[in-house]
Amino acid sequence: MIINHPLLGPRDSQEFVYLGDASLINRPDGLAEGAAEALYEYLYLRENPAGEHQELWFHEQGDRSWLVVTRNTLTHEITRVELARDVARARGRSK
Repeated sequence: MIINHPLLGPRDSQEFVYLGDASLINRPDGLAEGAAEALYEYLYLRENPAGEHQELWFHEQGDRSWLVVTRNTLTHEITRVELARDVARARGRSK
């Protein structure tokens, strides 16, 4: 599988480490009310959808960047690759 890195171009997926659902970017505030429940859900409850899904990947054997990869889990087709920092910033602005 080839991941089209936004800065480095096409790279083999073996250069990356899959880290799970991209919702991990949205870590809850550990000091907020209901933090224990929110942290439990954040740490242990994950979606496992069939179809298009946003995933977090780490470029371990490259520039060590974090990416959000939108991939179809049935066909492995990648439709979008973004730097995780850009996704996190965009999500922060939309709150």
